[in-house]
Amino acid sequence: MTDTSNPLLNRDYPIPFDRITPDDVVPAVTDVLERARERVDALGAGRGGGYAEVVGELDDIVESVERTWGPVSHLNNVASTPALREAYGEALPEITRFSSRLHHHAGLYRRLRDFTASPEGRALAGLRRRHLNRTLREFRRAGAELGEEDKESLEHLRVELSELGRRFEENLLDETAAFKKVVRDADDLAGLPETALERAAQLAAEHGEEGWLLTLDMPSVQAVLQHADDRTLRREIHTAYLDRCTSGDRDNAPIVTRILEIRRRLAEILGYPDFPDYRLEMLMAGSGGRVRGFLDQLIDRTRTFHERDTAELLDRSQRSGLGSLEPWDVSWLMEKLRRERFDVDDDMLRPWFPLDEVQAGLFEIASRLFGLSVERVDNPAVWHDEVRYFDVRDEGGGHLGSFYTDWFPRDTKRQGAWMDSLVSGGPAPNGSFQPHLAFIGGNFNPPTASRPALLTHREVCTLFHEFGHLLHHTCSRVEIPSHGGVNVAWDWVEVPSQIMENWCWEREALDLFARHHETGEALPDELLARLLAARRFMGGWLQMRQLSFANLDLELHRTYRGEIPVMDYAAAALRPFVPSARFVERHILPSFAHLFAGGYASAYYSYLWSETLEADAFSRFEGEGVLNPAVGRAFRDCILARGDSRDADELFRDFMGRDPDPGALIRRNLGSP
Repeated sequence: MTDTSNPLLNRDYPIPFDRITPDDVVPAVTDVLERARERVDALGAGRGGGYAEVVGELDDIVESVERTWGPVSHLNNVASTPALREAYGEALPEITRFSSRLHHHAGLYRRLRDFTASPEGRALAGLRRRHLNRTLREFRRAGAELGEEDKESLEHLRVELSELGRRFEENLLDETAAFKKVVRDADDLAGLPETALERAAQLAAEHGEEGWLLTLDMPSVQAVLQHADDRTLRREIHTAYLDRCTSGDRDNAPIVTRILEIRRRLAEILGYPDFPDYRLEMLMAGSGGRVRGFLDQLIDRTRTFHERDTAELLDRSQRSGLGSLEPWDVSWLMEKLRRERFDVDDDMLRPWFPLDEVQAGLFEIASRLFGLSVERVDNPAVWHDEVRYFDVRDEGGGHLGSFYTDWFPRDTKRQGAWMDSLVSGGPAPNGSFQPHLAFIGGNFNPPTASRPALLTHREVCTLFHEFGHLLHHTCSRVEIPSHGGVNVAWDWVEVPSQIMENWCWEREALDLFARHHETGEALPDELLARLLAARRFMGGWLQMRQLSFANLDLELHRTYRGEIPVMDYAAAALRPFVPSARFVERHILPSFAHLFAGGYASAYYSYLWSETLEADAFSRFEGEGVLNPAVGRAFRDCILARGDSRDADELFRDFMGRDPDPGALIRRNLGSP
């Protein structure tokens, strides 16, 4: 009998996060998995049946587990505590085993194949045909056709892999939270913007310290590396940030080595030449070889711009009296050069970007372009008092979905910014519409006693980016939820998010939210002109840095075989992308969560791949009007609403009427050498 008092076993909407405790986790997971196994066995033992009885039943089983596990995984990212970690760590292996055994269940696989060969199965068309084909392919890719010994090996490897990913992420969270530097002398913080100083002073007071407290949260790190005149302080923070999880009890290097070994072994058992060919088979790129070609071409086209930017940095370092340029000088020197050349910097723009007004303007853009209304509503069932809750409705007032926002750093919260799809809704078989539920969050500087939360322009772009993921999820009209929203090819998923960043550069859009938090003044024309003039500044350096990470990711998974320490391999792979060995971030892997605790293994290239597509797609808005509702509606209907209901290249052609232009990214980001 299901324990209906356990909030993880109910299907309440919204999710009652305020009632979920660590003690609920293991009993809920045990209960839902026990019932799921019984249903899987019954399904595998049965004969005959139509689509609903076979494929629909399997989908419902999987969804029941996801609805229980999803909130646990989410809370582990935003409100991690020792008790929750312990419960999460106990339940995670069981979740992984269930998934592995589901795909290895001989009776279930037979039932799926029998249905495929039946008259109804052969007659399937459209989305149901696509879903059946993908389901069978997922079973084969998981090892359904292998012998029992190989299946057992795969299960053990997958359980170990999930545990290693959990340990990697926990180590990184703890190592980041452990660093605290108290500064007593204001002169040591010369150059830091007032917003950063206020935040550091507030943190010091919260920790019972006098002076200013620096941490390894991204707002604190960026403030020091971009603005601190004290070179020794920049070096200390830069080193501490890059050296996270490289020694002691939280050393992630052995975890990285083992994760790479497991991924190689998984691909080998499944019959693939290497992990990239396995991982990329169902993505737009299709294979590691095609990604290699994509990166090589982009590296070649970026090289001239990178060499130009590198020469300028080295020359300016000498002329400024720094002498040899060091890694901890780069961001600081870039900011100085940007101020000198364009009279603009990140902190100069903060007063025009108060968080609440930026959000309100973003919601207005969503209304004008996509016909959506976003309204904040009261919801006390949240995990922290900083969390806000919003409803999204269509033109007719229909409830498309809701979402949470959580924008400020905490020691119990992971780094970065992200979107999480908590409930995948969509059209139901009975004709109703089940609303979606999602989360977007980040780590911006919070408000202080004297001012609201103020964003840099880059942080505005980050907020728009995550909202793009949210739109992709919330606008989905796909009847099968596992094909809706962000459940798409990984090298397509960033297109809706990255395209939203373009509106952060457009006067028409900025006029909807860029107003001085004290005077209400719109962003002055001359300041916007300087911002736009600086858009491509150091673009070659920055793009080559992204290419270096994509190259490292691909080659680690294609060619690394443990013959040398993984840090040495990383150093050698990164060396061609930097001006000297001093700039090699040899310690990046133990904190590279995208690759070892996220979904970007062998797929870091997807940022640049998607950016190439969205740079081209935005050209339609540029040509027909950046706030043109007809173009916005076409984007919503052709891309946001369609999820994985068709191949991504077909969706692109539906919107653009042609194939992608591979030169769009270079033209927008770099221009002419």
